[in-house]
Amino acid sequence: MDEHAMVFAPTPQLTITVDQPADDVEIHLHPGGQGVWQARMIMRLGVPVVLCATAGGEIGQVLEPLLASEGVDLAMIRRDTASGGYVHDRRDGKRLEIADVPGAPLGRHDLDELYNLALAKGLRAPVSVLSGTGKAPLVPADMYRRLAADLGGNGSQVVADLSGPFLSAVLDSGELTFLKVSHEELQGDGLIHDDSAEELTRAMREMAGRGARTVVVSRAGEPALALIEDEVLEVRMPKLEAADPRGAGDSMTAGVAAVLAKGGDIRTAVRTGAAAGALNVTRHGLGTGRTDALEGLLDRVELVPLTERDQGRRTADELAERHR
Repeated sequence: MDEHAMVFAPTPQLTITVDQPADDVEIHLHPGGQGVWQARMIMRLGVPVVLCATAGGEIGQVLEPLLASEGVDLAMIRRDTASGGYVHDRRDGKRLEIADVPGAPLGRHDLDELYNLALAKGLRAPVSVLSGTGKAPLVPADMYRRLAADLGGNGSQVVADLSGPFLSAVLDSGELTFLKVSHEELQGDGLIHDDSAEELTRAMREMAGRGARTVVVSRAGEPALALIEDEVLEVRMPKLEAADPRGAGDSMTAGVAAVLAKGGDIRTAVRTGAAAGALNVTRHGLGTGRTDALEGLLDRVELVPLTERDQGRRTADELAERHR
């Protein structure tokens, strides 16, 4: 297998942005969704991508050529149901959502075709990235379990950044090389009682026990935590002023996948992912960033062991801060 990644992006969206960086109003049309943003960053890191996706309806007619223009090797199912999209206005420096159409769920025939396509492409790739479907569950969660099990069980490294029933499904596969999740998602899913280091460590160990070999939990403005080879580490990276905080987690996952696709070790992969996530927030485009800037950030990312004593002290400090 050559060095490339398969990104499973079952329901990409058409994104329309109204912006005004100077005197004139601008309108931007792009393909969007977690898998598209991840694929974009993986390619920025020098790794070719096969993007397995679907498109249908009027939106799909616009979306498909935009996906092809991203430079990916596009593996497309032309679905019977309609793709989704959204429009947002960014003229005042904030993101105002004008319209959001999630699209229709995929039918049985489309699901079968998409599964076979992703399996065929993933078995030829050293790394497969399983991305989510957005706000609406347009694909059954069990499809993710089956895909992770079939790919991981046949030698592909499986990377996932999921939550809710999709997170539970891929954990049930027992075949995850790398899992990234945010502490907000863990709280929303009822998997942690609070966001203390102690609770997050417990949750990471539970997810590792279900088959995730490496787990990273992002913590908004706080350093992410990583469980690597049974060691809990704090991922310390330089502070950068954010132009748009969205997409940092997707870029982190993409950075990890890119390094693994090149045969790199998991610690370098996590550091690269952290650098990619930090770089992404300095830009308005999701899944973007200059590689020379990323290389400069990579040297400043540290993986620092979080001892049991550190965990206990941090937990006490966090609880005290909440009650002030």
